[in-house]
Amino acid sequence: MKTKVLYVEDEPFLAKIVKESLESRSYEVNMIDDGLMVLPAFEQYRPDICILDVMLPNKDGFSLGKEIRKKAPHIPIIYLTAKTQTKDLLNGFQSGGNDYVKKPFSMEELIVRIENLLKLTSGEQSNTPGSSDEVVIGKFTFYPKKYELHFEENIRKLSHRDSQLLQIFASRRNTAIARKDILKQVWGDDSFFNSRNLDVYIAKLRDYLKADPKVRIITLKGVGYHFSVE
Repeated sequence: MKTKVLYVEDEPFLAKIVKESLESRSYEVNMIDDGLMVLPAFEQYRPDICILDVMLPNKDGFSLGKEIRKKAPHIPIIYLTAKTQTKDLLNGFQSGGNDYVKKPFSMEELIVRIENLLKLTSGEQSNTPGSSDEVVIGKFTFYPKKYELHFEENIRKLSHRDSQLLQIFASRRNTAIARKDILKQVWGDDSFFNSRNLDVYIAKLRDYLKADPKVRIITLKGVGYHFSVE
């Protein structure tokens, strides 16, 4: 059975190239060019992965990502955009995105990212150390399978990528973790762009964990990180 892709792009020339390239690699593609048409198409088509341009007529990609994530918590979402500022990356991830591809991009890059995300969300990640039902981290309780981080009465919903990274840290607490190992395990390679993505996620996790000062992600310059849990 072909992998079903919901592809949302309002630039006709780019959309045609991407659609035909994906189809030539045996993907089934439902292409939409208007933000208002996306959610009805999503409900009817039931894709395996969504590729959303950020700047769209009538409804932007980030808003659509949030709504899709509510309907399907585990579906992989890739954003396509020319925006590269850290705040834009953060907006994308907070909107439910798993990955972020900068325009212009090569089809080879997009295909690699699609295939990597599909593998990560197909259940293969269940073999990741620390993927048990409940993980205690200081005063937090982390539920990887529910994508939740609990602190006292507060419950924070995590993105797929948040959860992946926290599982890695939780399984290797109080030891040094090489930055390149995290990048290769989560993104599949240690490119500069993925490295920037990791910086954004580390900042998010630090913010999530600040309620317990005894849980810290310490940067080891030139090496990676030390996940300290006292």
